[in-house]
Amino acid sequence: MFECDKCGLCCMNLNLNPLYKELDRGDGICKYFNEETHLCQIYNHRPIVCNVDTMYELYFSEQMSRSEYYKLNKSSCEKLRKKE
Repeated sequence: MFECDKCGLCCMNLNLNPLYKELDRGDGICKYFNEETHLCQIYNHRPIVCNVDTMYELYFSEQMSRSEYYKLNKSSCEKLRKKE
């Protein structure tokens, strides 16, 4: 399982990827993101694109190992941190 530290940066930068356009409330922040808690308000029912493990199983498992996929996701997290 992907280890997320729940910083919320991915949910606050949706405008960086058109894949999340429908979730963007217009300012790059997810419409389901709670800015006070930095948690998803619909986490247990979140869209597939927001679930790292499900996305891996459905779309990336034949292209790379799970550890490679996790490293790519972690790298994206680190880039967002450096941006802040």
